Amino acid sequence: MSDKNKGPQIRIVKDGPYLVTGNVPLSEKIITPHGEKSYVYKEGQELPQSNTYTLCRCGKSQNPPFCDGRHVKEGFEGTETASKENYVDRVKQRILGPDMELYDDGRCAYARFCHREAGDAWELVEMTDEKDEYKEEAIKAACQCPSGRLVLTDDEGNVIEPDYDPGIEILQDPELGVSGPIAAKGYIPLISSDGGTYEVRNRIALCRCGQSKNMPFCDGQHIKAEYKDGLYEHENKGKSGRD
Repeated sequence: MSDKNKGPQIRIVKDGPYLVTGNVPLSEKIITPHGEKSYVYKEGQELPQSNTYTLCRCGKSQNPPFCDGRHVKEGFEGTETASKENYVDRVKQRILGPDMELYDDGRCAYARFCHREAGDAWELVEMTDEKDEYKEEAIKAACQCPSGRLVLTDDEGNVIEPDYDPGIEILQDPELGVSGPIAAKGYIPLISSDGGTYEVRNRIALCRCGQSKNMPFCDGQHIKAEYKDGLYEHENKGKSGRD
């Protein structure tokens, strides 16, 4: 069967790149401060589109976000260390609010969308009966998290999730002066280098700096490593840049 007949898929190549098939749209998004405490995505530059492409995982490519084979020269070791357990089995914290429950598995990519003007996701879920605004903000705080760390359910136990089409976003974080992870949205299957499949989720953040301690997922190491892919000029480091 040709790739054209397959649905969207991300396959991890052992000690190599992410092989993306199924004509998945690719874009760049800029994590941008908004207001005093919150963040929004702004559109970045246009990126080449293809039915099949490979994305750098080692953080050394000279043609980011794509793989250029540099992982071989660098001797990149991208051993997958993350659990393949389902989200519900990995949950570390649950917060029951008046009409919603927040689940947290601790898998943080440090994108900071969990912070809103009225509070963070953990605070807001306990305040949803005070103002309609708090409920809306709690949903945004959880659902805009690119890693899928935070999940909300309503008072009937239904999961609250955005309706994303399959897509991959290359994140940039000029406020911190770094390039961020790969955000995959819309329930794109992630295939391990050993052939196994991770739980198919609406939102995941994949490491592309090569430094994560929880491969293949982002754990925020790009910040410590001061990873810059060269696609975006991080001239605003140290400035709030808030709208």
